Amino acid sequence: MDLELNDRVVLITGGTDGLGLALAQRLLLEGARVAVCGRDEQRLIAAQELLGGGALCVMADVTNALDCDMFVQTTVEHFGRLDGVVNNAGRSSASTIEDATDEQWREDFELKVMAAVRISRAALEQLALRGGAILNVLAVMARTPPAGSTPTAASRAAGLALTKALANEVAPRGIRVNALLIGLIESGQWVRRAEAAGEDLSAFYARSARDANIPLGRFGRAEEFADVASFLLSSRASFVTGVGISVDGGMSRVI
Repeated sequence: MDLELNDRVVLITGGTDGLGLALAQRLLLEGARVAVCGRDEQRLIAAQELLGGGALCVMADVTNALDCDMFVQTTVEHFGRLDGVVNNAGRSSASTIEDATDEQWREDFELKVMAAVRISRAALEQLALRGGAILNVLAVMARTPPAGSTPTAASRAAGLALTKALANEVAPRGIRVNALLIGLIESGQWVRRAEAAGEDLSAFYARSARDANIPLGRFGRAEEFADVASFLLSSRASFVTGVGISVDGGMSRVI
């Protein structure tokens, strides 16, 4: 299927590694152009070398309001347009309500909620010109938060509510807003955990998938996330908005 993404411009926060980088690679293969941001200079350099000339890599901290505006503006100035936004920046910050400090709560919401608000707000004018799309990358715990998952679960749930509210608000302007709720996906953080445990990576993934009771019996791959994300950003999903789709191998116990 041709996703009709040729020459479309997509901005991705947290795009220098992991899911964001995999999505950038997938979009480039579809003929799109991408702008990614990050806070680590070495990762930005490595991402630019990997992605090539169709990509713009920008040093930006999405917890900083001025950086959010700058990233959107720089993308538009460089490519001349903006068709899609992926709010992907985030990290795991799971703790108990007793152990999580007020500062941890503030940092988590700044990174996962306010960054998405600021980036989306800055991009709306451009997205409305051609009927663009916003995609919020969340986690399955937004719907089924386990014990000991604060503040991450709360910020992800806020992201899901933001997705629905924003979708309803900007639909008259031709902008679609959706969310992907990810489960356990192979990534560098799991590699590091396996190494710390002194466990073979394949064995670690297999054991962890069993412990998590994933019906498909395995971790997902970043490329599988990228395929679904690319579809939602494309005109092939032109009648899909205001929904959260799980990419989790069936791990979530709710629809």
